[in-house]
Amino acid sequence: MLSEISITQRSTAPQRYAHASDRFNEKLTATEQALRDAAAHYQPLTQASSLGAEDVVISDLIRSLGLNIPAFVLETGALHQETLQLLERVRARAVVPIQVIRPDTDAVLGFVRANGEEAMYRSLSLRKTCCRIRKMEPLRKALQGQKAWVTGLRQEQSEARAQVLLLDTSEVAQGGLVKCNPLADWTWGDVWHYIQLHGLDYNPLHDDFMPSIGCAPCTRAISDGEDFRAGRWWWESENAKECGLHVKESST
Repeated sequence: MLSEISITQRSTAPQRYAHASDRFNEKLTATEQALRDAAAHYQPLTQASSLGAEDVVISDLIRSLGLNIPAFVLETGALHQETLQLLERVRARAVVPIQVIRPDTDAVLGFVRANGEEAMYRSLSLRKTCCRIRKMEPLRKALQGQKAWVTGLRQEQSEARAQVLLLDTSEVAQGGLVKCNPLADWTWGDVWHYIQLHGLDYNPLHDDFMPSIGCAPCTRAISDGEDFRAGRWWWESENAKECGLHVKESST
């Protein structure tokens, strides 16, 4: 749950949420070690960044630790303008080029022509097809040849993510990749404490009560008391709220 602040109050995300947990320093040390271990033992690896608050923190940690972990962003063709503007700012400052992965243009156009711009609202099947074209297939391209990837998953984000580990090797036996989740046990307050402490640039949509930011048609602001991911695919049932990027093959 997010902090109980009125949605009408005009304050920034750091002002509302930057409250470190009691174990913040201990968590930070574990996070840094997890990133060092991943970089040392699982090359090549890459960071999957959605440019959300968690990914901004991870990118800064990778930079400050001097680790060989390049990043990629899935530019779905349906992102908010604020996200695209942040992407350009981040790319302009990046020491290591950030790879921007886009979906197949013909596949996107074919889907829209056949089903319309708002197909995702009509059925779960159509929404998942849109996610597959715009996210899943580009993700497979981005991860090709990698041994591991770094994500911003946190246990606090949803019930489905409550068991997220710092280092997840559960898919390796089936030919999958190692997944490093360096912020696994961080709270939302921890994330914003780090952003505030280091003066990091972030997506201004977070100021507008959007903690989880995806494609523009599928993201809305949340109200006090709503779950962290309530603004994602809000018209669907709770157990459907994943695009597939972080769903194990055995559960799909």
